[in-house]
Amino acid sequence: MIANSPYRSVRVWLVPGLLMLLLLLTELLGDWGRTLLAYDRRLILDGQWWRLLSGNFVHLGWYHLMLNELGLAVLVLLCPEPLSVGAWLRRILFLSVFMSSCLLLFVPELSRYVGMSGVIHGLFVLGLLPQVRRGDLIASGCLLYLVGKIGWELFAGAPVSDESAIGGHVVTESHLYGVVGAALYAAVLPLFKVPRDREKRSESEKNPE
Repeated sequence: MIANSPYRSVRVWLVPGLLMLLLLLTELLGDWGRTLLAYDRRLILDGQWWRLLSGNFVHLGWYHLMLNELGLAVLVLLCPEPLSVGAWLRRILFLSVFMSSCLLLFVPELSRYVGMSGVIHGLFVLGLLPQVRRGDLIASGCLLYLVGKIGWELFAGAPVSDESAIGGHVVTESHLYGVVGAALYAAVLPLFKVPRDREKRSESEKNPE
């Protein structure tokens, strides 16, 4: 029933909605915001480490912003998982810093980068994986498409039309490292979670009847 639709849940839309608002606000800062926040290899190596995170929240222009805003909306529609605010923040923070750090280490020729597409690719992976594990064929198809898309981008590069539309070079490596970061996050995070049965045993030992 529509009343029980997960898309109507406040928890599903809260953080993505706030993130979309934040991206809009940073775009309103214009060139000043891009200069202050963009991933800039030289400035990062000079000690401005915050750019590993902040570069993901500014864009080349309004069309570039619109694509990422649309990506976040589609993410929620395909992966309407009611995550906590803390879980959202951990994912966004980890993927942002991991992806930017990989650009710094493995793409030394890249001097400047802006945009959230790499992080969004990673968020898609984290959102689709639980559905794939449950045997959801649509989610499995979406995940295969995402992996195939990245493989094609690495082989053939981004379409010239895309670069013309956003007004700059599409850094396809950011998409790759966003997905790699998501896979690492999904593999490592369970190691820090206490299994439910162990947690229950620990709780019963603390509070014996």
